[in-house]
Amino acid sequence: MGKYLYTLQYTSAGLGGTVKEGFVSREAFFRKTVEGLGGKTEAAYWAYGDVDVFIVVDLPSAEKATALSLALGLTGSFRVTTTTLVGAAEMDAAVRAMPGYRAAGA
Repeated sequence: MGKYLYTLQYTSAGLGGTVKEGFVSREAFFRKTVEGLGGKTEAAYWAYGDVDVFIVVDLPSAEKATALSLALGLTGSFRVTTTTLVGAAEMDAAVRAMPGYRAAGA
């Protein structure tokens, strides 16, 4: 499974709807949605600043991660950013797979 970070910025309507339904209720709904995609929500946090919500999920494929991002964005409740998270072992494997490449003009 891949690990993904979703960062959400509420729209006014999205925040209003969440206040109306309750934050615990919306988190439970999100977790159930992720489970329906064959994944698991590792953490969900609300914050003050440029980002309103940070959510870390494990999903079985990039396709499922993209599907979730699209579904979130289409609600109009958030501006969504999805980031693939990579562990140290995966980084070491990527180093071993690095192709030869040179900077332009070098």
